[in-house]
Amino acid sequence: MSAAKQNIVIIGAGNVATNLGIALFKEGYLISQVFSRTIKSAELLARKINAKAISDLKQLDPTAIIYIIAVKDDAIEQVAKKIKLKDKIVVHTSGSIPMNILKNVSKNYGVFYPLQTFSKERNLNFKNIPICIEANNKSTSTTLTYFAKSFCTNVQHINSEQRKTIHLAAVFACNFSNHMYTLAESILIKNKLSLELLKPLIEETAAKIKEHSPSKSQTGPSIRGDKKTMKAHLKMLSSNKDQKKIYELVSKSIIDSSKKNKL
Repeated sequence: MSAAKQNIVIIGAGNVATNLGIALFKEGYLISQVFSRTIKSAELLARKINAKAISDLKQLDPTAIIYIIAVKDDAIEQVAKKIKLKDKIVVHTSGSIPMNILKNVSKNYGVFYPLQTFSKERNLNFKNIPICIEANNKSTSTTLTYFAKSFCTNVQHINSEQRKTIHLAAVFACNFSNHMYTLAESILIKNKLSLELLKPLIEETAAKIKEHSPSKSQTGPSIRGDKKTMKAHLKMLSSNKDQKKIYELVSKSIIDSSKKNKL
């Protein structure tokens, strides 16, 4: 089936929906509708991808080939209860929600999970982003695989348990790391300094894992056993109990991991 003739409906207008919708539109897919609970959000994305904006699930186009539910995790079940798509292919994009949450929506369902951090302000190239696919039958799996490979070169077949593990690891690698950047920025701003100073350091830290295991690239006072510096840092954090606790916990984790790696 020609990509240009395939009709896609996107349910959601957030970060994932926006990036996925734009990527599909650029690839030549026809996206007939964008749904959001607020019509303004639906219209914002719909205008970018030449689609119709709707805010009522009863108005879903019944002729689409694939329906992509790209909403917050805690909203997937609510959406699933409101739509019936018979034998159409319906997927959600969550890293942590089981595939079977869609079993009453259609005979053909699955998961289409792009493993990346998304923001509306940044339109990413999907070519090398891992797309994790799961489906309830072989036919749906084949269709989703073909669909994914039409705009991505890194397609993985992952079951629900594996996907939950990947998502947990991603929280550590992405969400927690970004929060550390937030804490670092707050420390700098408090002392009238800029995060720009740390950006080359952050970039090099991330670049290292392309060649080495993170455990082999660990640096800093914790792994060196530099107790004097650590004590000085903790003193500097004495006015912020939360940051002090995080420093102590992460430092201990680094030391413990280093000991295990040496065994």
